[in-house]
Amino acid sequence: MNYWYETLAVAQRILIELFRRRRSLIFWSIFPISVLLLNGLILAERAKLPFDQAFENAAPGSLVGAALFFSCLGGSVATVVSEREQLTLKRLFISPLSGISYFLGIFLAHSLIGIGQTLLVYMIAAFWDAQFNGSIWLGIVIILLSIIAYVGVGFVLGTQLAKRTEDVNALVAAFGVPLLILGGAFLPTSLFPKTLLDLAQFNPIYHMNEALLGVSANGDGLAEIEPHFRFLALFALAMVIAGWLSYRRMLQVERRL
Repeated sequence: MNYWYETLAVAQRILIELFRRRRSLIFWSIFPISVLLLNGLILAERAKLPFDQAFENAAPGSLVGAALFFSCLGGSVATVVSEREQLTLKRLFISPLSGISYFLGIFLAHSLIGIGQTLLVYMIAAFWDAQFNGSIWLGIVIILLSIIAYVGVGFVLGTQLAKRTEDVNALVAAFGVPLLILGGAFLPTSLFPKTLLDLAQFNPIYHMNEALLGVSANGDGLAEIEPHFRFLALFALAMVIAGWLSYRRMLQVERRL
């Protein structure tokens, strides 16, 4: 029960700080909406699709590529780095807070942000008559696995590579932008040559996008998206373990400073 209270306390503190600043929340809302509108209009014009089908195909990539990537991965990196700079972690050493609760608190906070972005993206898509054609529960599981994977990667980057707040943008740009393009967030994967498609098989964003696209736009079930779902589930589990180990290593380093 203590884990639950500690997790809620961490999540509440992070959300309160975000609401006080507001700017990050505003930008995390504007960016996916902009990407969704651009992708939807481009698909409608160049692929000659009706607006509802264009936005049904644009929504998954805009969500997992634009929205969740920057809020959950970039946001978790920024959270860890800022708390190191503000010496918050030093104060946590003398508290009974466990590392599991700290990780789950950050995950919960960014999950709530991701859920809000999901509702926002699909509300905008619904304005153009787009629909979620598959299992809503399967879609929710894919979105949650994507959030877990992003937060886990964010923990690894934030604890091992980013030392200052200035490092966050460089890390996200260097690691993220090529993966976003290769994952189909900005360009449909149907336009990729075979060499890029073969390379994309190792990109978790590609599997996030393809799994959610299959369920949301095409109405696929678990059997149809099984390879993408299996890769995403294993990757999310691996990132949770890697994030936890990276957090423990960071604590050991911080205690010696």
